[in-house]
Amino acid sequence: MLSSKSVREVQSLVLCSLRRRPRLQTKLARQFLSTTPINSSDSPASSSSAAPSPIPWFVDPSEEGVTPSPYARRASVPQAPSRPLAPLPAAISPDHPVARLHAELKNSPHLEPGKLLVREPIPTAVGPPLPPSAPKGRRRRGGTYAGEGVSEDLSGIWQWVVIAQVKEGTENRGAIESVIRTVRKTLLSVDPPLPLPPNSKRRVNGGWAMIDAGDFAIHIVSKEAREKYFPDRREW
Repeated sequence: MLSSKSVREVQSLVLCSLRRRPRLQTKLARQFLSTTPINSSDSPASSSSAAPSPIPWFVDPSEEGVTPSPYARRASVPQAPSRPLAPLPAAISPDHPVARLHAELKNSPHLEPGKLLVREPIPTAVGPPLPPSAPKGRRRRGGTYAGEGVSEDLSGIWQWVVIAQVKEGTENRGAIESVIRTVRKTLLSVDPPLPLPPNSKRRVNGGWAMIDAGDFAIHIVSKEAREKYFPDRREW
């Protein structure tokens, strides 16, 4: 007759063996499969399933390489030809500040290709003379200050006009401000530096910004502003 202690030990051994039996069976099955060699006389289905296929299961092997990629069709769409860049006028020498500015702006990623133009300003007809009037101005000691006189040079304000159009849709994303910084950096680096007006922190209104560089002016415009203020029919 077994004691109660021996009975409890036998029961615990039985329970332990029952718990470890599935793990032992799985371990023996894995060892058997890993040590079983693959015979060359196996069926084609088994050999094809053992070797990984480079073609996914949802692709028909007969249609492999026939259907073109959508990216290839997209790349074959013809693109609109870009407008060639207008050359500099012959009267501008290579060491002129306008020539240096033109060389910098034509490589700017913010400008529309072929939309950089340097030309002479459109001549404006001289109007009638002002009627004579008494001098006006603030009082000074010993007389009256009549103000500054007008120069006799009535040929125009600037000798050259530079028109640079930014890419469509980027005028409100800082493209005009970036071109302004490029223009100021280029003109202030010439020898001697050009007397530019102080940099204004105001936002660009209407997609148009202008920089007065003395003998020439630079207009940085959007597409809408160029079509409105600088149409092609007025370009020379």
